[in-house]
Amino acid sequence: MIYRELGNTGLKVSAICLGTMTWGQQNTEAEAHAQLDAALDAGVNFVDTAEMYPVPPKAETYGRTERFIGSWLKARGNRDKVILASKVMSRSDDLNYVRGGDNRLDRKHIEAAVDASLERLQTDYLDLYQLHWPERRTNYFGRLGFEPDPGDDPTPLEETLEVLADLISSGKVRHVGISNETPWGAMRYLALSEARGLPRMVSIQNPYSLLNRTFEIGLAEIAIRESMGLLAYSPLAFGVLSGKYLHGARPENCRITLFDRFTRYTRNPLADEAVGAYVELARRHSLDPAQMALAYVNSRSFVTSTIIGATNLVQLKSDIASIDLDLSADVLSAIENIHNRIPNPCP
Repeated sequence: MIYRELGNTGLKVSAICLGTMTWGQQNTEAEAHAQLDAALDAGVNFVDTAEMYPVPPKAETYGRTERFIGSWLKARGNRDKVILASKVMSRSDDLNYVRGGDNRLDRKHIEAAVDASLERLQTDYLDLYQLHWPERRTNYFGRLGFEPDPGDDPTPLEETLEVLADLISSGKVRHVGISNETPWGAMRYLALSEARGLPRMVSIQNPYSLLNRTFEIGLAEIAIRESMGLLAYSPLAFGVLSGKYLHGARPENCRITLFDRFTRYTRNPLADEAVGAYVELARRHSLDPAQMALAYVNSRSFVTSTIIGATNLVQLKSDIASIDLDLSADVLSAIENIHNRIPNPCP
């Protein structure tokens, strides 16, 4: 396993991070524990979760993923072996069952969220606490164009940072990060931290894959120059880059087969064309398509860790093994050719 520093924190996290959002929906508690055991045995020390998991989010499953992790930590007694990250949700019309709805990134909601997460996780602290998405109306979750909302009234970023500062002072949180954030948001948080002596965001968790390299446009330079590395989520575009959904295939019990909300990756002819090209490239070089796609993300200089998610141990071990794959110059050149021809078909 390769380990990289999380921002300038001194914490060394594995370059592969174990994602958990299927636990409690597609995976049982026993399966979640088995994945955690296998990942730890393979050198993965970084686990990422969120209060709203599993996904798709539902009132009846809210917080279940954190509970599964908490029962594992209690059973194994190995909290000191894990760098644990979670997230606080922001406003969403679909999540009004949490804290009465209107979940703002203010003191009331953040403090309630972190206390509940710590209880479910059965731990006294989080190594990394992230803002799951911006409270303000902006372009994230695949939306490219920005359309200002004159009626928007988000919590000031400074107020959010002040709450996070108090969580760090209390010992409940060690470090803080952002997720699904824009270049403006990233730089604004950093500027406020420097000007007001408030906590510095040490990471940014955004989507990044062969089908979505929009992070490179405005955020990659920030990640490198500001030591705020990317925690890349959806590196396989919900499994699409494995090739298993090509030509209309719908494997049983797979995420896109089960949940309509993710089918934008398979209803896009350009995405299908790009996936076909990447899969053909991998097979031409005797590579597993999923491992090739992950190895590309692993190799980017602005990536601190690649978040993988699996529903079975065979898939998990194969994904973790991508850290040992070095792509040749020929493969990297061919990837760029495909990207230039079909850029970012699924932002």
